[in-house]
Amino acid sequence: MADTTTLASPRVDDGAPYVGSRFADVVDALAANPYQRVWGAAGEPPLPVHDVSFRTVVGGLFPRQFRADSVRTLDSRIDLRWGADGKGFRRLVHPNGVCLTGRWTIDEETPYTGYFAKGSSALIVGRYSTCCTETTRGQTRSLSLVGKLFPTTDRYHLQPLPTANFFTQEDIGGAKTEFINDAELRNAPDVTLGNRGAAGTPLLITIGLVFRNVDQQGSMRQLYPIAELGKPDGTPTRAPQFMRLLVAPEQPRIPGKELDFRDEVMAQIFDKGDPLPKRTLTFTIELTDDGETGGSASRQRVTCRNWRKVGTLVFDNAVVSHNGDAVIHFSHPTWRTDRNDPATATRINGRKVK
Repeated sequence: MADTTTLASPRVDDGAPYVGSRFADVVDALAANPYQRVWGAAGEPPLPVHDVSFRTVVGGLFPRQFRADSVRTLDSRIDLRWGADGKGFRRLVHPNGVCLTGRWTIDEETPYTGYFAKGSSALIVGRYSTCCTETTRGQTRSLSLVGKLFPTTDRYHLQPLPTANFFTQEDIGGAKTEFINDAELRNAPDVTLGNRGAAGTPLLITIGLVFRNVDQQGSMRQLYPIAELGKPDGTPTRAPQFMRLLVAPEQPRIPGKELDFRDEVMAQIFDKGDPLPKRTLTFTIELTDDGETGGSASRQRVTCRNWRKVGTLVFDNAVVSHNGDAVIHFSHPTWRTDRNDPATATRINGRKVK
C-alpha cells in the first residue's frame, strides 16, 4: 500500500472510551507488515492461508471463547485491536482477507439520513474476505466485503473521528462464484447450509446459534450505523433495509485457474511487482426497502425488489497484511427491532436487554 503517513497515536484497545480514529493511522497500521513487500514480485513468499475448522473456531464442546469474541465484536467500537503483544487477534471465521482504501460517494437522491443521504462522501477502509478457509477460484467459499466509513474526505485529518461500519456477503453457506465481478454482496445474504457439506455444516450451525445467543439475528447486519454517521442530533434515523454491492460492469475480469481472491482483488489495482497503484476497483451501491426473508434456517432466502443505484465505492489502494487480518476491527451493529429506533436495540451498554 503506497502513500502512507505517520501520525503518532497511542494504541488504545478495549476498556478505554471510544473516541474514534484517524484515517492515516489506520492506513499506516495496515501497511506496516504486508505478507509480500511488493505484491506479486519475484521471490516473494506465497500468501498465507489460515485454516478455519470447528476446532479453531469453537475449540471444544462449549464455545465459550467464541461467544466472548462475538460479544466483544458487538460491544467494542474500537477500530484497531492491538492486543498485549501488539500483534492483534486472529479472526476466527474470516481470517483471510485483503484491505482496501478509497472513497464512498452517494450521488442520487435518497430518503435516508447520515452517509446514505445525497451528497455524502467519506473515506473508507474496506476488507474483502472469505468464509472460511477456502480462498481460491473453484472452491465453495463465501465472498464478503465489510467497510469502515470515516466522516471526512481529508486523508490527513488530525482529530480522531468516530467511524461507522457495514457488512455485506454472498450466501453464508458458500457459493461457486468464480470472479469477484459476479458476486452479489448484501447486508442480508442467503443461507444455504448444505453448500458446506457434512464437514462445514456443524460449524455454521454453531456460529449461527452463538450469534443468536448474544444478539438476535445471525445473518443480517442492519445499516443504521451508516445512516446515523454525521446525522444532526434530534433528526430521526432513516436507514435502508437492504444494501447490495456489485463490482462495476466496466471492471476487468482477472483470469487464472485456482486464482486466490486476494490476488484477484490486488490485480484490479496493481501490476505484479510494481508497488504503485495503476487502476481503481469500483463497486456500485444499491439500496431498497422492498424485500422479505423466507425459507428455513438451513435454507434461508432473502428476496429483494426495486434495487436502486445511489452511489459508488471506489478503492484506489490495497494491501494484504498481518494487521489487515488480525488488528483492524469492524464493530457489528446489534439488532434493533425497529432499525431506526435506538431504544429497540438488543444490546445496550454491553448487556443483552431483549
